[in-house]
This record gives sequence, C-alpha cells and structure tokens, in this order.
Amino acid sequence: MARAGVSTAPLSRLHSLPPPRPALLHHRPQPHVLLRPQRKAPSTAAAALPTAADLPPLSLPAAAAAAAALAAAVSLSDPERRRRAQAEAAGGGDKEAVRAYFNSTGFERWRKIYGSATEGVNRVQLDIREGHAQTVAKALAMLRDSPLQLAGATVCDAGCGTGSLSIPLAAEGADVLASDISAAMVSEAQRQAQAALAAQPAGSPFRMPRFEVRDLESLEGRYDVVVCLDVLIHYPREEARAMIRHLASLAGKRLLISFAPRTLYFDLLKRVGELFPGPSKATRAYLHAERDIEDALREAGWRVANRGFISTQFYFAKLFEAVPAGSSS
Repeated sequence: MARAGVSTAPLSRLHSLPPPRPALLHHRPQPHVLLRPQRKAPSTAAAALPTAADLPPLSLPAAAAAAAALAAAVSLSDPERRRRAQAEAAGGGDKEAVRAYFNSTGFERWRKIYGSATEGVNRVQLDIREGHAQTVAKALAMLRDSPLQLAGATVCDAGCGTGSLSIPLAAEGADVLASDISAAMVSEAQRQAQAALAAQPAGSPFRMPRFEVRDLESLEGRYDVVVCLDVLIHYPREEARAMIRHLASLAGKRLLISFAPRTLYFDLLKRVGELFPGPSKATRAYLHAERDIEDALREAGWRVANRGFISTQFYFAKLFEAVPAGSSS
C-alpha cells in the first residue's frame, strides 16, 4: 500500500507527496488587509505605482515563513475538512479512509504511477514512479548484499501495492507473502505476478507469491525478512511506533522500513503541497522523525544496520535496514 514520500509521500504512498518546486517558496503571498474607509484628499495627479525594482527584496527565510504560515492556515481548513469528510464517508478513521481510497480513486491513480505506460501519466506521477522504483531497487540491493540467501527465504511484503517488490523477490526464489489493505491492489499484484511467472524461462527459481488482503495490524506468523515500503506515511506518530514493534515481532533476520522523514524543510514542502490538493490525494500523510523510528526499533530489540535516502523532485523517503540488536551483521 505504499504510496509517498511525503510520495513517499506516499509524502505515500510519500511517502509520496507532490510538493511544488522549492523555487515557489520565493513567491511573496499578498495579505488581505481590511482598512477603515477614509476620505481621500482631492488630487490633480494620480500617484505612480511602485515598480518591481522599487520593492524591497524578500529573503528566503522570510518567504519560507510566509509560505509556512499560509500553508498552515489552509491545512487547518480545507484539507482537514476534506479528510474528515472522507473518513466519515468510509465509516471510520484513517485506516477505513485509506482502505476506501485504495479500492477506488487511489487504486486507479497508483496503478498508473506504479505501471510502465507513459500515456496519460503526468510529470509528477512519472517522478513519483521513479522515486518509488529507486526505493524498491535499494531495498533489493540491501537484501542481496546481506548474508541472507534470498532463494528459499521467507519474506513478508507488508503493504505490497501492485507487487513492485514481491515479484522481483519471487523471481529470486524467495517464499513471499504479499499483503495489502486494498483488495484492488492485491488483485492487480496477483495479475502481474501471474504474467511474470508465464514469462519465466525454463529452470527459473520463480516462486508464485501468496497474496492476502490484510491490514498491517492483522499480519501474523514468522518470516526471515519483513519489508514495509512507503506505508508508514498513513500512520500517525504513536501508531507508527506501535506498528514497527509489531512488524519487528514477525521478523527473524531482517526488517526493512521506508518512511517520509520529518524535517523542517520537508514539513514545509508538505504543507505547501496541501495548498494544491487535487481530488485523488485526500488521505492523510504523516512524516516521521528518524529518532522516533530508531527508538521504536530499539524498543523491539532491533538496531539500524544500514540506511539510505531516496529523493526525486516530488518524492522523498528514508530506508532503514534493521537487524536484531545482538546480531553481528
């Protein structure tokens, strides 16, 4: 179900969020000020308006502060009302809203982003596609570089989306459980996996993944590896920490998690991005401080062994590879 960063997200999926280019921060918002009407003195000549050259320059900190104030005001009004309405229409809170979104308009949007076609895909969606693909590639590289043998290893792909990670893992002979909260996503992932299996040469180690419609909370069992890419963007701080502890309890050797990092800069971009919401980007997007993620892993008895950062124009994500605290690798 990864979609972000902050696109992801996604900020989604960031993790995926579609904030504007930083150059937009130089825009000088014009305040609306109500003044008491005053009688004007008669004049025989109209006062000349100042030109752009006459205006004082606006520094970047001042522009950023003005943009943040404006974005905060908007995010407390229209975006929040839209999200509350979406949650109420879905019959619950964030999780119900996410499930409804990725079974309807969100599924169509993210299937297009995760796909390979370019027709009908705009520049922002192509950029998010590239960012997510880089996250998947980096996660695969981390697993291939570890002492773990992927062939025969048990892997839980928690929030598998359309199978962008599950299918490459299956192609290396891993025994994959691919789960997602969205039935539409799971159906699409299964369709793509069947197509990939049919295209395999003779003697391929490809093992067809098992697909299940599940939220993260209901996952159970024990796996060599648990991977959760671009999903934590849908969880607020404390729920994300609890979810990391839960995922860690399912993993034996490796735990890979990506999330939209919370910094002053990215938080500002997220708020500015909310000024241009669009009809298909109404779910909440949560950024997370690295320290919170590390603390949750430590509480679960894990430590970060490897980390990466993926950033494109509209997608950004941190990727942590964690191992049991007592492990030497």
